[in-house]
Amino acid sequence: MDFDPTLLRAFVAVKEAGGFSRAARQLHLTQSAISHQIRRLEEQVGRPLLHRTTRSLTLTEDGEDFLRHAQQILQMLDALAGRFRPSPVSGVVRVGVPEPFLGDRLPILLRRFARAFPGVRLDVHVSTYLDLRKMVHAGELDLGVVMSTAKDDDVGTVLRTADFVWVASDTFEAAEDEPLPLALSLPGCVNRHVGLDALGETPVEWHTVFTSPSPHGIRAAVQAGLAITALTREEVEPGMKIVDGHYGLPRLPSGNFTLVWSANGKTPAAQAFGQMIVDMGGGPAAAAS
Repeated sequence: MDFDPTLLRAFVAVKEAGGFSRAARQLHLTQSAISHQIRRLEEQVGRPLLHRTTRSLTLTEDGEDFLRHAQQILQMLDALAGRFRPSPVSGVVRVGVPEPFLGDRLPILLRRFARAFPGVRLDVHVSTYLDLRKMVHAGELDLGVVMSTAKDDDVGTVLRTADFVWVASDTFEAAEDEPLPLALSLPGCVNRHVGLDALGETPVEWHTVFTSPSPHGIRAAVQAGLAITALTREEVEPGMKIVDGHYGLPRLPSGNFTLVWSANGKTPAAQAFGQMIVDMGGGPAAAAS
């Protein structure tokens, strides 16, 4: 048999409110209307669900079982209605996210937002942290995730902290009296920026043996034993080892993954997407590019 959700809501309201009159006020109905709905429901079930006296109202044994199922059905109906309720938020959100940020969770984030706000068009840019910072400051993006270090003046929401480390393959051994071989991303990458800034304050000699715009390319060169590079601790993979303090390498700073906004970027749609980034951005994931 099919149960009318209106009757289920009346039954649940009577139980939760503790009486017909209070349930009627809660549902903006008359007490006689609530009584009629409960009577119809009991006739459909074929069993009494409530035991009523002049002083009390309790559930029968069948009523207790029915209440549990009714609550579950109404919860699922409410969730279904919420899932497909038209969103009042519309417009375009221009967002910048580095490729490794959030790792496998980025597609989940994009899919979740598209479902929650079908009236919003996403314009997603994937680039390095420093490029994204420039685009946000220039107003080309509404919001973006950047890596902020102590030297930066980014104002935004800190998502999480990451430590930079020097990394080589498990089998790497530096040649004596030779400059250290480095694998570096292109200018603009925060990993390159952090590593070279630190080396610039030391007498360590180095040379570039591998350059790639891709984080995957840099990691492949390191795992092949060709070079050392600067990564966040989260990016260290099997086959790699941290070599901080070896070969005269200096200590690297930590940084914050920060959500930053353009001057006019906080539209309702952009704020909704930013909140989803905040909700998903605090856990461990692959970090800087």
